[in-house]
Amino acid sequence: MTCSPARRCWPLLAALLLLVGSLTGWWLGTAGPGGYPKGVQGFATGVPAGVYSQYGAMLKGYVQSAMPGVRVRLDDSQGSVDNLDRVVSGQDAFAFATADAVTQYRNSGWQRLRAVARLYDDYLQLVVPADSPVQRVADLKGMRVGVGQPLSGVNLVTNQLLTVAGIDPKTGIKPYPLDVGAAAKELAGGDLDAFFWSGGLPTGALTQLSNTFPIRIVPLGDLANALHDRYPDSAAYRTSVLPAAVYGKNQAVLTLAVPNLLITRDDVSPSLVEGLTRSVIASRDVIGSAVHSAQLVDLGTAVYTEPLPLHQGAQAYYRSVKP
Repeated sequence: MTCSPARRCWPLLAALLLLVGSLTGWWLGTAGPGGYPKGVQGFATGVPAGVYSQYGAMLKGYVQSAMPGVRVRLDDSQGSVDNLDRVVSGQDAFAFATADAVTQYRNSGWQRLRAVARLYDDYLQLVVPADSPVQRVADLKGMRVGVGQPLSGVNLVTNQLLTVAGIDPKTGIKPYPLDVGAAAKELAGGDLDAFFWSGGLPTGALTQLSNTFPIRIVPLGDLANALHDRYPDSAAYRTSVLPAAVYGKNQAVLTLAVPNLLITRDDVSPSLVEGLTRSVIASRDVIGSAVHSAQLVDLGTAVYTEPLPLHQGAQAYYRSVKP
């Protein structure tokens, strides 16, 4: 292209230079020597009093140290279903979610969900005062019950457990859509008869509650068969024993457990996901010293992320460390 002053091509040249400069600035701002994109990455955790929040806070520090230039923004949420919505919509690049919530999630864009790692198991817990007459889920009929927030994994499984126990979740109890921190306070204050929770062991809010208010965990394992029969997508649940003395003087209880997954989206950078996967595995002992559930993260089981396929970045990491 030739230009003369009369044709005034300077504006076009300036525009081209501006475009090149913008692209160069974008590239420098998003990628660097580590090969992964730099900048802020959203990470959805859960309610402030839950294990998701604790784990996320410690993982944030480790990731930012191991991956210079990456800044992790932790986003509180209602829980698993909310987290799935946030990842699919692009609000967050990463999140925690239970396998049952993933299995039953069919909102628009669910096909784009991918897994980074299987982490630890959540235990389903029905918490009552130690002197409560409640011995099984069916005994909750007509009571004031914390059922978890609407977009939480707790609420998802609570509705199913109540149903198979013969209680209508909407009319058979007085449902309170509370997070675990609020539910613990309401129970101790006498404003709640029981509440459901799904979380890693121990959950800080329950530990604090048991230190000042005697509680008991009601068995849920007897509902496993009925749950699987009525809800085909509930295969992620399995019976497991909640150990004795997790909360105060509680006895060992047969309950249900479900795997936790670290999730992402198929369009998130493979190099970023690979680096995050490496950080999750490498940080196990450091984080596990403060968040007990993190001790259960294991390289041998991390790849078993059903029902989600592994993200290609996670695959690259696991292949790189395969014996």
